Amino acid sequence: MPCFSFTESKNSCHRSTFARAGLRSAITDIKDGGTTMHCWVPQSPNPTKRNLLLIHGLGVNAMWQFVDLLRHVTPDFNVYVPDLLFFGESSTTRPDRSESFQAECVMRVMEAHSVRRLSLVGLSYGGFVGYSLAANYREAVERVVICCAAVCLEEKDIREGVFPISDLDEAASILVPQTPQKLRELIKYTFFKPPPLGLIPSCLLMDFIEAMYTEHVKEQKELIMAVPKNRKFSDLPKIPQPTLIIWGEHDQVFPLEFAYKLKRHLGENAELVVIKDAGHAINVQKPKEYYNHIKSFLLDMQQPSANKHQQHSKPLQSLT
Repeated sequence: MPCFSFTESKNSCHRSTFARAGLRSAITDIKDGGTTMHCWVPQSPNPTKRNLLLIHGLGVNAMWQFVDLLRHVTPDFNVYVPDLLFFGESSTTRPDRSESFQAECVMRVMEAHSVRRLSLVGLSYGGFVGYSLAANYREAVERVVICCAAVCLEEKDIREGVFPISDLDEAASILVPQTPQKLRELIKYTFFKPPPLGLIPSCLLMDFIEAMYTEHVKEQKELIMAVPKNRKFSDLPKIPQPTLIIWGEHDQVFPLEFAYKLKRHLGENAELVVIKDAGHAINVQKPKEYYNHIKSFLLDMQQPSANKHQQHSKPLQSLT
C-alpha cells in the first residue's frame, strides 16, 4: 500500500460524516454460530421518529453509497445503515449466499436494536435484500424503495441475452474488479456518459481496488452467482407495502424493462420513477432527483402517493 491512500482518506471523512449525523458504529453477533454484522445506528434513537433502513449494493461500502443521503433523511428518521455480509465489517462462516439470508441477518440486527417497524431503501443488490425483507417480514416493514434492482429477473434471462454480459463469471469479474481495467469497465457500465476513463491514473484506481475490493473476493462473487440461481418470476411474492421503484433511464446493469415488469407485478401498490439521463448509479449521477423522490415518498405516510412523480416516467406501454 502507498504511504497515502486517497480512498482510505475518504473513508475516514465518511466515518466522520456519519458520526456528525448522530450515528455510531455497532457490531451485532447474530448468534447463529458464525455471523456478525456491522451497522451504523443512531447514537440516541428518537422515539417520535420513524425508522429508516438503508441497504447498500455491491461495490463500495455502505458509507460511500449513502453518505450524501444522510443529511436528507436524518432530520426525519432514525437511520440504520448495515454492512451486508462480506462487506465492511460483516461476515459469516455459514455457506448461505442468498439475499433471503442477508435479509434475515439484517432483521436480526434491527431486532437487537429494538427496531420493530421500519421503512427501507434498497440500492441495486440491496434492493434484492430489501424486497426479501419486505416479503418475509411484512408486519415490520412499512414502506419500500427499490432502486435499480431487477428482482423480477429469471435465471433464463441470463441465457437469453437480456443483459449486456451473459457470462456470469465475466460479470462477477467486473462487479468485483481486481485490476484497473476491470474497474474502468465497471464505471462504463454503471454510469451514463462516464468520465474519460483513460485519463484516470491506474494508480488511483488500484488504490481504490485495494481499499474496497480485496477482502472477501470469493464470497462476493458467490453472492453474485446466487442471485439468478433457480430464479423464476412465478416464485416472486407480491409485497403488500406501498413501494417506490426508482430507475435510471439508461441503466446497463439492470435494463429498464425490469422496472416496468416490477411495476406491473405490484400494480397500483407501486409507483415508478424513471430518472432521465442517468445510468445504474442514479445516486451519484442524479443525486438531487434521487433524494427528493425518496424523501417525498417516505414522508407521505398517510396514503400511497398519487402518481405525483410520474412526470419523470415513461408510459408503461412503451416497454410492453
